[in-house]
Amino acid sequence: MQTIPSVERLQKGPVAICECLQSIPCNPCADACPRRAITVREINDCPVIDEDNCNGCGLCMTHCPGLAIFVVDYTYSQDQSIVRIPYEFFPLPQVGVSISALNRRGECVGMAQVIRVQKSPNKTNVLWLAVPDELVMEVRAIRLQEEQ
Repeated sequence: MQTIPSVERLQKGPVAICECLQSIPCNPCADACPRRAITVREINDCPVIDEDNCNGCGLCMTHCPGLAIFVVDYTYSQDQSIVRIPYEFFPLPQVGVSISALNRRGECVGMAQVIRVQKSPNKTNVLWLAVPDELVMEVRAIRLQEEQ
């Protein structure tokens, strides 16, 4: 299930979005949220994010075993937004490199620049990608140039 925040909320700064597609017993994202912005009503329900309470910290991303949560920030620049995605592969991309930005089907939809690589104490790191505004709701993965 996915709920896109309102345009007004997106313009306020970073916010998490959940694209959890499976109804399975799972709630680590809700447990990880320090603001209690994520709720799972029944254990098999998909998480619901209270977008007004979410500050986009991304802790939920590093705890989601399904890699189903990402953070968007439309306030990065005039024509680019940030998409933060969970990333569990090695090697980690270097800050400043341009990489292929992939959609949910693994198709290249454009280029992204790695702005930050946020290392996590668990296995899920977070990539901060600058993408054109029109791609922010499309980009969900990357392909390093040497992999092509």
